[in-house]
Amino acid sequence: MTTRKYAVLFIFSLAIFAWIGLAQAQEAKTVKLPNGEEVVDISGEWDSQIENYGPWSSYGKYSNVIKITLEGNSFVGVRMKADDWHSPGSESFRGELDKDGIKKLQLMTGMGPIDAKGQISEDGNKIIMDDGEKARSTLIRK
Repeated sequence: MTTRKYAVLFIFSLAIFAWIGLAQAQEAKTVKLPNGEEVVDISGEWDSQIENYGPWSSYGKYSNVIKITLEGNSFVGVRMKADDWHSPGSESFRGELDKDGIKKLQLMTGMGPIDAKGQISEDGNKIIMDDGEKARSTLIRK
């Protein structure tokens, strides 16, 4: 075979692999609510990295495992392990979903609940929660 034929075969092979990769790309799993709206299914266990910053930077960074339970469009995240500030089984956050993602979110801290914003990745396997001035959590689906 000539060099040109090898190049064409190589490009053709790359195109097939790219097409297969796109066909297997994951989309976020959804659940249908009683009102007919579909929301991202965030239920299950998640690895969580917590970062305190700004005025809370002295509380440091730590990790946990969070179990999220979804009931209708409401969700609750519960800590599965103890950390320096919380016991296992304690509530980590709560909120509400809509078709666009996280609609309402509160982080449950040792100083009471704080309002935050949450962003779910397109594939539904990563969530970032941040109040914008003190605390941020990054969750990765197990």
